Amino acid sequence: MPHPASAQLHYDVIIIGAGAAGLMCAATAGYQGKRVLLLDHAKQAGKKILISGGGRSNFTNMYTTPENYISQNPHFCKSALNRYTQWDFMALVDKHKIPWHEKTLGQLFCDNSAKDLVRMLLKECELAGAKVQLRTEIFNVTYTNDQYALETSQGDYTSSKLVIATGGLSMPRLGATPFGYRIAEQFGHTIEPVRAGLVPFTLHDQDKEQFAELAGLSLDVVAENTRISFPEAMLFTHRGLSGPAMLQISSYWFPGETFNVNLRPGTDVLTELQNTRKQRPKLGLHGLMQQWFPKRLAFTLCQQNAWANKNLADYSNAEFEQIARTIETWQVKPNGTEGYRTAEVTLGGVNVNEVSSKTMESKLQPELYFIGEVLDVTGWLGGYNFQWAWSSGWVAGKAV
Repeated sequence: MPHPASAQLHYDVIIIGAGAAGLMCAATAGYQGKRVLLLDHAKQAGKKILISGGGRSNFTNMYTTPENYISQNPHFCKSALNRYTQWDFMALVDKHKIPWHEKTLGQLFCDNSAKDLVRMLLKECELAGAKVQLRTEIFNVTYTNDQYALETSQGDYTSSKLVIATGGLSMPRLGATPFGYRIAEQFGHTIEPVRAGLVPFTLHDQDKEQFAELAGLSLDVVAENTRISFPEAMLFTHRGLSGPAMLQISSYWFPGETFNVNLRPGTDVLTELQNTRKQRPKLGLHGLMQQWFPKRLAFTLCQQNAWANKNLADYSNAEFEQIARTIETWQVKPNGTEGYRTAEVTLGGVNVNEVSSKTMESKLQPELYFIGEVLDVTGWLGGYNFQWAWSSGWVAGKAV
């Protein structure tokens, strides 16, 4: 007979990681009548939720579809996203009377604070009877006799099922570690190569010098490569380029690649140049550029491309074609990115072909589950990654 005190340290389900996916999974499993323990080494639950969206948390996107996700297997995310949708999460937010608003492009934010969301998730865990235990470091995980044994800084625990919700490597200051990948590899899983996603670009030194004066300047652009295009804002920084358009395209960029930026989207620049030449032949090119772009950018573009300040009447069609091409396909060859320090997500992760898309359970190791960012599923900017956390967490919570 086991000692009653030690018997209390056995749970039906232990979840590691008190982020968005882990909290969702804990509450869902608790409502299934399971004894649930959620562990995290941090002092605070939901740290990424708290800092996201400028402290107001962009918690989902009304237009979420599987096409908004990057994975070696693009079909993997479909089942979970279909079974627990953005509308389901919005209903939960409404149930807790948390006011929210749509900002742009279907992005939903809390009116007041992201703290409302974390409180909601912790309340759901409490109502479901799921125990949330923070400040708990995990030293070792083993599997024997059909159960998992965890050695931690708060004592030893066992469980029938184990859920890994430890996220990726982005934002190490919030406590991100490769723990989840290590556990996955321990139980025979392969890890798709990881890299920083939704991250600002850094530029080569010569480009940085040319654009140093533009730091803080923002404009609407279309960023595109051979794979995808994003119409969003671009921001010049002291180190390079940021803003939504750059963060989005960064997830589809590999070192050494060049991508294009249309600096004047929605217009045919060549036609505009020719029409303006007819109407205002004595207007200087630099003057026209200042009508099209912020003054600092207009000056830099003219200087960088050695565009003389001739009257429009004095430009040939061939010269106009070259100017139009430069503006519509401004070429960017980054030096790199700012890396995990500022990246919003980690691309790559646990190979999803080794995980059930219906339950999130490992196909290689019984009763082991992976949810959220630790998996090779990465959403676009705009609430998609949180929706993946809610959907995958809910699915695993139902399955355990």
